Amino acid sequence: MTRWGIVATVKATAKEIMSFAAYHIELGVDELHLYLDAPCPRAEAALVDHPRVKLIQTDEKYWRMRRPREEHQRPPKHQSRQFANAKWAYMHNDVDWLIHIDVDEFLWAEKDVRSQLDALPESALCARIHPLEALSTEGQGSFDGAIPFKSAALAWEQRRAETREIYPTYGTFLNGGFLSHIMGKMAVRTKQPDMMVRIHNVVMDGVENPGEAALPELTLCHLHAHSWDQWRKSLNYRRRKGSYRPELASPVAPLGTQNALNMNQLFEMIEQHGGDDALRGFFEEVCLATPELRARLDSFGRLHMRNLDLQGARERQFGREWA
Repeated sequence: MTRWGIVATVKATAKEIMSFAAYHIELGVDELHLYLDAPCPRAEAALVDHPRVKLIQTDEKYWRMRRPREEHQRPPKHQSRQFANAKWAYMHNDVDWLIHIDVDEFLWAEKDVRSQLDALPESALCARIHPLEALSTEGQGSFDGAIPFKSAALAWEQRRAETREIYPTYGTFLNGGFLSHIMGKMAVRTKQPDMMVRIHNVVMDGVENPGEAALPELTLCHLHAHSWDQWRKSLNYRRRKGSYRPELASPVAPLGTQNALNMNQLFEMIEQHGGDDALRGFFEEVCLATPELRARLDSFGRLHMRNLDLQGARERQFGREWA
């Protein structure tokens, strides 16, 4: 029987950690490897004895063990810590497939994850899971517990044309209308020598994504910008160290060119032009589930309603105190 697991490096509130754990336990994950990038005593107490959760506190002792020859044993960049933790989980697991995702990402399965992975050919050493990005529902009425998500076309020319239609002001600057990654994440077959698990790809013997397959019935629901306050509070950090870092490439520039703004430059331009009001205007066009945006997304088949029921999952798995 095919067994599958998840690895995540986590720095979040107790409720966010418990939502992530409860949801994926209900989805059927066999091993959930949680590397705590910062202590969270309440979540730790609730998860430490769970038979499907492998809880690792990445404290000084952990990094000294992981990198005994390094002067700075804890990598300063969280991306590097993610790589290191994913590598350790890949080396120490009892599953056939391992999926590396973040605490604000939730797998959505149209059919059993195990059966989807089991159906992949032996030649498939990794399989891509494409993302959906959440829209904010603030002030937009009730959606009966569901969250509206947007998707983007896989083909570049189709995606570029649709994006310009769906987001009339800012679509020329965006890849599929996404603020975060559009590449998705990888499920990787375990027990492969020299396999290196990255954030969006894997590498083995110098070959990127060897034997890559698709998982069209498994998507990644990404809660990247689920409210104005949450997005605005995280903006400066993301511009310095996260998904909007200055060194990252433009999401829309042709490969090998530098003739388009990257996300860091885009937000700098918007802020210089009109401050928070201009940033709010960007957010409302691109991230807010207005009737107009939903209609444009729906016209291209890019609107998806998903009820993750995170509160229900927490209560069912860990009791009423987590409701």
